[in-house]
Amino acid sequence: MTIELRALSVHLLTATGAVFAMLAMLAAVDAEWDLMYLWLVVAFAVDGVDGPLARHFDVKQNAPQFDGVLLDLIIDYLTYVFIPAFALFKSDLMSGWTGWAAIIVITFTSAMYFADTRMKTKDNSFSGFPGCWNMLVLVIFALEPNHWVSLGLVLVLSATQFLPLKFIHPVRTERWRSVSLPVALVWTALAGWTAWVEFAPGQLVHWALLVTSVYLLFVGIAQQIIPSRD
Repeated sequence: MTIELRALSVHLLTATGAVFAMLAMLAAVDAEWDLMYLWLVVAFAVDGVDGPLARHFDVKQNAPQFDGVLLDLIIDYLTYVFIPAFALFKSDLMSGWTGWAAIIVITFTSAMYFADTRMKTKDNSFSGFPGCWNMLVLVIFALEPNHWVSLGLVLVLSATQFLPLKFIHPVRTERWRSVSLPVALVWTALAGWTAWVEFAPGQLVHWALLVTSVYLLFVGIAQQIIPSRD
């Protein structure tokens, strides 16, 4: 296989995320939340591997007819933002006007964030919360906090999308990657298991999901506070 075909195959892999997004949306329309999240976890896994493959095969040079960054952003908006917001609203985990407020804030602010040319930092992290609502909504499905708590989390994280706070990319952020990448892999496994058992995985998994989520949420800010030894 030529390098051009290998590079093109990476774009095709990325595009499968659109298929998984559609399968997740169909499950969400039927209120099959566990199945919806299983498809989202698959899409999340694809998103985790296509970037390194794209850089390895230099898709910009060897398959320039497709814009991999744009393709990735379109699929990420569906799987990270749009479908999770829909699920949060239709599942009745946020009652009354709080549900309406959540989906309006999530979809609007995330659309602006995804178009922000300043979203990446020099160390390949994100400036501001990177719109990973799929992760937050899964935790809400699993833990079922009070809807006021959920609304507070939505509002705070939406605001942090436009603040100079650092959020890591588990694969691309080199600092502490030896810890961050395994934590992200554990989170993905926990998320898949949680969806598989219909969001009732038991207290141990609940705590593990919460701890790994807190780490991934705050480790970038910790890196801003703790000076690098380099």
